[in-house]
Amino acid sequence: MIARQVVVRGRVQGVYFRASTCDEARQRGVVGWVRNLDDGGVEAWLEGSEEAVSALLAWMRRGPTRARVTEVTQTERSPKGYEDFEVSR
Repeated sequence: MIARQVVVRGRVQGVYFRASTCDEARQRGVVGWVRNLDDGGVEAWLEGSEEAVSALLAWMRRGPTRARVTEVTQTERSPKGYEDFEVSR
């Protein structure tokens, strides 16, 4: 089990990025959360197998159809033991 704190920049609000990330995370068995940031970015906390988290990160670099992702940063974290994936804010 690994955990990553992720910040996504670009046109990522108002394009179903959070809802799509939630769907993609649940399909891959990743738990955690995703939320909008006040500066127009999106932040996510991802926990799961290395393979599942890596696959979700690859998807997040593209995002849903209307998104224009310009930057994805990730920081290694210790898992907190989330049980589901939620959309915040």
